[in-house]
This record gives sequence, C-alpha cells and structure tokens, in this order.
Amino acid sequence: MEGTAEDALAEGPGDEAVRDELPDDLDARGAGLVGPYVFPDNDRRRIPGILYLVVAAATIAVVVLAEGSPLVDSGLVAGAVGLALVGAYHLQAGWSLDVDEADALVAAVRAVGFPVGHASAQMAWRGLRSRPTWRVLVYSNESPPERRGLVFVDGVDGSVVAVHAEDNPEDWSDQA
Repeated sequence: MEGTAEDALAEGPGDEAVRDELPDDLDARGAGLVGPYVFPDNDRRRIPGILYLVVAAATIAVVVLAEGSPLVDSGLVAGAVGLALVGAYHLQAGWSLDVDEADALVAAVRAVGFPVGHASAQMAWRGLRSRPTWRVLVYSNESPPERRGLVFVDGVDGSVVAVHAEDNPEDWSDQA
C-alpha cells in the first residue's frame, strides 16, 4: 500500500518511510538509456529564433495587407517588433558548445596546479550574449582534500576564464 507524504511523515523519520525518486520520464536508468550523458548544445536556441522572426515577418505582412481593417492596429506592429527582437537575441545567443565537460575538467586540472581527486562540472551562461561556460569545482586528491578550486572554462573555445584555488577551509575531522 502506497501512502502520501503526510502518511510517511506521520510514521516517523525512518528510512523505510521516506522514499525520494525521480519520475519515470526523468530517470535515464529507468528508461533504459546507457552511456554517458551528452549535454544539449546551445545552438538549439536558433530554432525558436528563426520561428520568432518568421512570425514577426508574417505579422508585418498581415498589417500591410490588411491596412484599414478594424482588426489591425499598432499593437500588432509592436508585437512583431518585440518578436523580432527576441528572435534576433536567440540567434546571437545560439553559441555552439564545442567543449564538453570532460574537456572542461582537463582544462580545470591544468589551471589549478595541484593533483585533482574529486571534481564536478556544471554548465552556466555568462554575459548578455549568454556564452556557455563550464563551472568546474575540484578537490585535491588527498583524503580529506587539502586544497580546492573553482575554474570557469569557456564552452565555445575551451579557454580558462577564471581560476580560484585555495586551501580547503572545511573541517573533515569528524569524517575520519
């Protein structure tokens, strides 16, 4: 018998009472997908950008062809201009992601200057043009790690944008 979240809380904090799992459509293992995850490319932004520009052009064509109609006013022109601006933004922000997370991890290891044990890469976007950038968190390979670093790697050309490395201030004494 499956209960609600309220039932699980009423039963107490035991591990068997609370289950957290991904929905089937988000669970890659449950869907039978095998292999490395491939991060979607940013150049997919160009598709809606083109669609916005086409709709803006069609709206302007309707305004011109139906001039004088009570159904056509300046609001349609303003909407078309807005769509065209959004479409142009999507086109210029559609960078091709040429650096994957493995390449970003390699660049981060080179940049921090110490042997890396654990690391994690996350995609972010920087600037008004939404340039893809990998944020890579690295820890040194000691147990517990003595150093840590945060490296920003450009997702388009692989250049290192910023590096911050420091002694690890975290207290791991209770983990030993």
